[in-house]
Formats: sequence, C-alpha cells, structure tokens
Amino acid sequence: MQDITAIRLVDDRLAWYPPGAGKEPEWLDDEAAQERLLAALAQRRSGVCFAAPGADTRLLSLPVSAGEKKHIAKSLPFTLEEQVAADIEDLHFSHSTLDRETIGVAICSRDKMQDWHDLLSDFPGVRRWAPEPLLLPWTPGQWCLVLEGDSAIIRTGQCEGCTIERGLADVVLQALVSESEPPESVVVYGADQSSDLALLPPALDGKAQWRRGGFYDALLLSRDADVSLNLLQGDFAERLPLGRWWREWRIVAAGFAIAFALQLVALYTDYRELRAENLALRTAVQDSYRRAFPQGQVVDAEKQLRRQLDALRGSAQSSGFVNLVARVGEAMSKTPNTSIATLNYNDKTDEMRLNIIAGSFEGVESLRSAINASGLQAVMESSNAQGDKVRARLRVGGGTP
Repeated sequence: MQDITAIRLVDDRLAWYPPGAGKEPEWLDDEAAQERLLAALAQRRSGVCFAAPGADTRLLSLPVSAGEKKHIAKSLPFTLEEQVAADIEDLHFSHSTLDRETIGVAICSRDKMQDWHDLLSDFPGVRRWAPEPLLLPWTPGQWCLVLEGDSAIIRTGQCEGCTIERGLADVVLQALVSESEPPESVVVYGADQSSDLALLPPALDGKAQWRRGGFYDALLLSRDADVSLNLLQGDFAERLPLGRWWREWRIVAAGFAIAFALQLVALYTDYRELRAENLALRTAVQDSYRRAFPQGQVVDAEKQLRRQLDALRGSAQSSGFVNLVARVGEAMSKTPNTSIATLNYNDKTDEMRLNIIAGSFEGVESLRSAINASGLQAVMESSNAQGDKVRARLRVGGGTP
C-alpha cells in the first residue's frame, strides 16, 4: 500500500503521483491536475512529498558523538568542508538522526533549492522535500535500482543512494560493491530484463530480482516511516504564514489593541487619582502629628504616634506616665495634708520626681510607704522644714503594676 504521494521533476516538468494513480503521473502543467493537487493539499488528505532530483543531491552517513549532535546544525558545513568541491556558503546541508551514533546528511546547492522553491510556489503546503533515492523501498541487506529512460536511481542504505546516467550504472555499482559488503539481494525495476540485469556487476549475479515498472511502482512499496530526511531545514525551513494570519486577524487584532489602549488609559487615570489621594492623606497625617507634637522629625507619623500613646498608656515593659500618676494619686489620697508642688516625668527611665509638701516628716514617710505598698519604689532624695510644713523630694518608679 502506498504511504507516500510524490511530486517529481521529469524532463524539467513537474509530475504528481497521487494515491491510486496509474502507471503514468499527472503533469502539473495541466490545470485539472493542479486543482486536484491543491485540493489534496488543502484537505491534508495525504502527506505530499517533493522528490528532489537525486542527480542534484549528495547523500552520506556521518558518525557523530552525543556532544556533536547538540551543535551539528552549525558545525556540519565545516565538518564536511574538505569533502565537497564547492564553497560551503553556496551549499545547503540537511541532516536527520539515523541512530545514536550516526546521522544522515544531504547536500545540494542553494541555487537548486531556490529553483525548486520557485517551481513549487504555486503549491503551498508541500512541507517535506526528500532526495529522490530515499523514496525507493529499502530494507537492511537489500539494494533497490530503478532504471527509467537514460537515468538510474539507486538506493543502497538508510541514507545512501544516488541518481546517475544509465550508462554509468555498471561502473557505479561495481564501485559500490568494491567499497562495501555486497547486499543479500538487489531489486531492479525496468522495462527490459536482459539489458537491465546486464548492468549488474558479477558480484551481484544470482541476487537480482527483476520487476517490470519504474519509479511509481517502487514508490508503491515505500513506507513513509523510512523517509526521515527533509531538505527543508535552516534557511529553507518552512516559515509561519504570518502575512496570511495578519490579513485574516487584523480586524480582531485592531479591536484588541484599541481595547488594550483604553484599558491602559483608564488604569493610568485611576493611578493618578489614587496618587493624589495618597499625597493628601499623607499630608493630613503629618498635619495631625504636628498638632500633637510640634517638635522633632517626622519619619513615620503613625508609628511615632503609636509609640507616644504606648508610653502614655503603659505597656508590659513600663508602667507609663498615666499609670504612675494614678498609683501615686491613690497613695496620696490615703495621706491627708499632703500635696504635690512639682512633678517631672522621664519617659526613658519611666520615673517621676515629686516635690511634695506635707504637714510633718511622719506624713512624708507615710506617703512613701503607701507608694511602696502599691508596688512602686519611692526613694526620698531630700527633705527640709519650711515653717510648720515639710518639703520633700521623692523619686518614684521601677515597680510592678
């Protein structure tokens, strides 16, 4: 069963071998054949392959290491520079992996690739170009030879073969037998059995299987899986149809661009409004802080206000001013004829210094004892008599609530 449908150059004319075709191909200079091919390409009913002329391509197998495979696309031309006669800048190199240590390589001129590209420009969708010899059927230990008119197509390996003049077939086959081990069998397609088999060297006597037919008959036995090398690589790799996509989607793209631009404008407007609101709020916070604390530098008004409030409320680390005043006031309420003349509070040490006036020294000592009983520490720093009163200086702090 045929897995491959091929387009081929025959006498400088494009020919198509569609599925179910007869012995003769359909010539693509015929409008009806062109329409059938375009329909097949549009529907993707079959994988259409262009059979690049074997006379214009050179096939070889190249051993490579695992490290070389990573950069083989760039290094391949320089690796084979000494094996080609033309300048490597004028040649196109394609490759495919055959096994872990071997790659298949096809070499042809860039001018030929461009000529074939121009010939197939009316048939978009041909995504694979394979050298003509690789479209012949092949199995290990078997060669395939197709004789058509004045040409001979030979396939001798997974990525080995050539297309030559019929008159040179015997010389080339003799050289191939001399360079490698003879195959177990050779399948020959041709029109005249005796003249066709006469081209085989003596080493292939008794190994030939002659079949009447040509390229199309051989193509029927080929499998798509056997053709792994595609010439459309590098500069000639298939490009995405960006132009066609743009024509189809430009209205949608324009609508999306307009919507995106409007969204950006709306976001920028919101950003400006929120920024102005944020500045106004920050200014209001600083103004409020300055009303409470006119002096000092404002770094983080909210944090600074919280610290000031914690100091006034008291915390787990210190009793705080309000707490000290409340507890000292409670102690003074228990000591009659006692008043506070002056009061100084140090928020760093959480201490108060009191100048008190009492009726007697016993009243001062009674107040100090009442303060100590509340859990604070009251230390008398000085005392002296003033008329019938006593003035004393106490340092209060360091207690547990």
